[in-house]
Amino acid sequence: MSLSVQFLSLLAMIGTGIGAGAIMDLIGTGIDKVGKKSMIRKYSVLIEVIGWILIGCASFYVLFVVRDGAWRMYDPFAQVSGMLLYASIFHRPFRFFGRIVNMLIIRPIVFVILLVVRIIRALFRLVVRIVMVLATPFIYVYKKVYSSLFQTRDE
Repeated sequence: MSLSVQFLSLLAMIGTGIGAGAIMDLIGTGIDKVGKKSMIRKYSVLIEVIGWILIGCASFYVLFVVRDGAWRMYDPFAQVSGMLLYASIFHRPFRFFGRIVNMLIIRPIVFVILLVVRIIRALFRLVVRIVMVLATPFIYVYKKVYSSLFQTRDE
């Protein structure tokens, strides 16, 4: 293995460490933002374990692409150094980018979805009220006829 390939694989492992730090920060921030009684908060340990497993699979995939899956002794050190790089240098830019994505993409999409749901709910309530207004005379007649059908007459 040439020196340039080893350097490329080292950079790839540092990159997976930076990515792992960003993803775990995303998961931790997401769990912190939900309510205290949320189902996400209840299963936060499971979510973090699944996150770590997915990160491990992704880093092995990168390792497989870069070096055909050959693991070297310096790979864990490269990943830990990548996570430390994320914590010291890339933390604030990633958070800033995340806030921008949240404001420009996620919030408008959630707003449109909630607006459509509210419009559909309002239309459904309107249709139900119209049907109830139209059906009220029939319900009244049905109750009057039904109550008189099963009465016994003692004479």
